[in-house]
Amino acid sequence: MTDPSSDVEATKAAAADLMPEVIARLEALVRIPSVAFPGFDPAPVHEMGRAVVDLFGAAGATDVELLDVPGGYPCVFADLPGPAGSPTVLLYAHYDVQPAPASQGWTSEPFEPTTKDDGRIYGRGAADDKSGLVIHYGTLTLLGPDRPCRVKLLVEGEEETISHLEAFVEAHPERFAADAYVIADIGPQEVGKPGLTTALRGDVACTVTVRSLAAPVHSGLFGGAAPDAMTAMIRILDTLHDEHGDTVIDGVDSSSWDGAAMDEQVYRDGSSILPGVEFLGTGSLSDRIWAKPSVTVLGMDVPNTAEASNVLLPEVTAKLSMRIVPGSDGEAQLEALMSHLRAQRPWNVEVEVERVKVGHAFAVDASHPAIVAAEDAMRDVYGSEVESIGSGASIPLVASLQKVSPGAAIVLWGVEDTAKARIHASDESVDPEEISRMIAVQTVFIRKLATRTAD
Repeated sequence: MTDPSSDVEATKAAAADLMPEVIARLEALVRIPSVAFPGFDPAPVHEMGRAVVDLFGAAGATDVELLDVPGGYPCVFADLPGPAGSPTVLLYAHYDVQPAPASQGWTSEPFEPTTKDDGRIYGRGAADDKSGLVIHYGTLTLLGPDRPCRVKLLVEGEEETISHLEAFVEAHPERFAADAYVIADIGPQEVGKPGLTTALRGDVACTVTVRSLAAPVHSGLFGGAAPDAMTAMIRILDTLHDEHGDTVIDGVDSSSWDGAAMDEQVYRDGSSILPGVEFLGTGSLSDRIWAKPSVTVLGMDVPNTAEASNVLLPEVTAKLSMRIVPGSDGEAQLEALMSHLRAQRPWNVEVEVERVKVGHAFAVDASHPAIVAAEDAMRDVYGSEVESIGSGASIPLVASLQKVSPGAAIVLWGVEDTAKARIHASDESVDPEEISRMIAVQTVFIRKLATRTAD
């Protein structure tokens, strides 16, 4: 009988041997500025889609194709056969990235991958989510042509912007059906500290427009009696939080976190909170970022300070995002937020609220055999206990995958560590050793799942 631990060690060694090639491929992908936001050149996004097809072809995947997604950029898809009766695992990542403007304060060129003294690779998308692409590449390479189960690949081209993939997946349920979905677009608290994400906050959004005047008027002649829209907007937004910074809206759910604790220093470092600035809210740090709601004002349509003149503003619009707790109903939570905003009418100003989106929250079924296999694989490769962690972020596609295969497991992991990855920000980076470990983890996981299903 083969010693299972020797298989794990052999897989870890194989992943380590593959890393020079993996790093070279990651660096080549980072050089493609695949920003799918409106207004950006679409050519690099399409170039990136073709590069992903080539990437998985090099890993031995056959019939990898670009599928047209109505209204959006193509997704990459492949359906790789396995033994009859074996489970189906779908591996997901995305190939688009956030913009990287110079105003963010990059210390190296964002689309020229740079390995610095700490050993990390810096560049836009190095972590989010081109790391997921090379993890899947390494996994397929190690599994080889004799895969123990059927493997599907799904790589999105516009996850960072207005995604059209959810509707496409739901319209083709048989194509995307699986027994387990592996979402390699998240990560642990720290490198070397295994974390399996078991809950995601959802994300609902709306706009609120305040009108108080028919036209802008002189602030000296009319200020003091005529209310301007900006002042009214400030008062409305102030009602969303109490004096502690907790989100307080009737009908919006709140909860508490019973998994692993968020490391305060990791959070403080990762969030870039200035020295002396206090945390918002009450309860444990884990409660506040994983299990309680939070409202953010994403932007407002107002004059900038350079263009501001001495007038009362007649109309102001703000866009709000609210993270909602795992287990809550996204539609109901958005309606609660919108109802609250409509009810706030200081000085009887006009208030108009419009829906933007609903991204549903998610909580994992920890008893699912695939989740158990995922935890075991992590434990075997890392040699330590696995943390059950949450994420304040949202992955809207998860809700669509659950509709396609209601009984499937959703495995959420990756290498976007909270401490240092700085996804969406300047100097985004990834640790190559963590990529190596996660290639081994995914390979061991797929083998475990196939074996246990066969038993």
